[in-house]
Amino acid sequence: MARMKRANLIGGQETAPHSGAYFLDVNPAQPDDVLDEFPRSGVEDVALAVRTAEDGFAVWRRVPAPARGEILGRAGEILRARKEELSRLLAREMGKTLREARGDVQEAIDTAFYAAGEGRRLFGRTTPSELPSKAAFTTRRPIGVCGLITPWNFPIAIPSWKALPALLCGNSVVLKPASDAPACAEAFVRILLEAGVEPKAVNLIHGGGGEVGRALVHHDRVSAISFTGSSAVGREIAETAGRTLKRVSLELGGKNAVLVAPDADPEAALDGVIWGAFGSCGQRCTTTARLLVHESMHDGFVAQVCERAAALVAGDPLDEKTDIGPLVNRAQLEQVQRYVEIARSEGCKIAAGGRARSDLPGFFYQPTVVVGVTHEMRIAREEVFGPVLAVMRYREIEDALEWVNATEYGLSSSIYTRDVNLAFRAIEEIEAGITYVNGPTIGAECHLPFGGVRQTGNGHREGGWGPYEFFSEIKTVYVDYSGRLQRAQIDNR
Repeated sequence: MARMKRANLIGGQETAPHSGAYFLDVNPAQPDDVLDEFPRSGVEDVALAVRTAEDGFAVWRRVPAPARGEILGRAGEILRARKEELSRLLAREMGKTLREARGDVQEAIDTAFYAAGEGRRLFGRTTPSELPSKAAFTTRRPIGVCGLITPWNFPIAIPSWKALPALLCGNSVVLKPASDAPACAEAFVRILLEAGVEPKAVNLIHGGGGEVGRALVHHDRVSAISFTGSSAVGREIAETAGRTLKRVSLELGGKNAVLVAPDADPEAALDGVIWGAFGSCGQRCTTTARLLVHESMHDGFVAQVCERAAALVAGDPLDEKTDIGPLVNRAQLEQVQRYVEIARSEGCKIAAGGRARSDLPGFFYQPTVVVGVTHEMRIAREEVFGPVLAVMRYREIEDALEWVNATEYGLSSSIYTRDVNLAFRAIEEIEAGITYVNGPTIGAECHLPFGGVRQTGNGHREGGWGPYEFFSEIKTVYVDYSGRLQRAQIDNR
């Protein structure tokens, strides 16, 4: 199929980039397979999108919230009807297996239906006034133009986490997707437009983070930024936005650990570790990057992990038999290889994997298990974002819990145990936004808050009710129907 030059979507219209430049959208499993060419946009394109979004905000904010919810519910229905089509696009574009791609799209479907319900639940609060004949309550109001900067690893789910709550609250959005997954973002935005979202309220700008993302963050008419990506970029965004008091939500990195207690169900733990470490080829912020195993079961359990990892079938993500797809691009492949070499230099042993797959055409890397890891090593502290599992042996549970916390991140965590007392101790002591008991570090559900602590974010949450609070302002209202001046804290004392 001949490739096309795609366009930005501004106000519902296909708009060529001001620069006239384009980049290639490449299938990471077969780099010779180019999906299409996408705009390499710049500051001028962002300025046009923001102006358009301001016009859209003036219209969209006046649509009643229940009606906005109904529109987003229609988007959910369209997503559901096209789930297989979108899943196949997603698998081809960023390399996630078809099974996982379907889960990605399903997350957006679930989020759309959750948003539809929130159209009738944008609750304020009522409270008694301290004065007679006076009412007091709060309402929620939209913020304005919201800049959404999304990654490539969940190219439909994460845009839905941001765009749907923002739109439900009455805001307009400018979405800047990752350059490794532009086609998924375009498909998602077109569905929003088809469902009936005000065209000028949802705008799509393609291009690099250094050009488009930075321009969005610096633009003085953008009221809020929601960003998912690296902690280094997140810090830069927070610093820039702080100078103009722009509201910012940051969802950043992770170095997530699974702690396997001596009394754990070994089969359940093994299944969870394999899925958590090697699902999506390790390209999740919630990936199981560290495994802490009690010394009494360490050798046998790790041998089983290695055996299962080696048996995973790598190949075309569109093949139903494939267990693990490619890394998203060559730079990601090289980063994973660098970290494996760092582990070797730190004195670790590569118990499984440890090499790129030269027998496959794309950016494939072997599922890798690193043993002999201690908590101060770089391989135990820094995010690799690939199929690399660092294994630590522990004797005392106190040490294990301390090591789980021994990173700058705090996103997801897991403990496998049959001991309810130990489970609740772990819940209390592990410093993370999410803790799973007898489950892997991945598997978030759309109606619960998602996010972390420390360098994983700045305290805001995606999923559940959190983004509806982020994307709206609280307005306090006093209605005095006494017919006379009443002075709070003066006339009632």
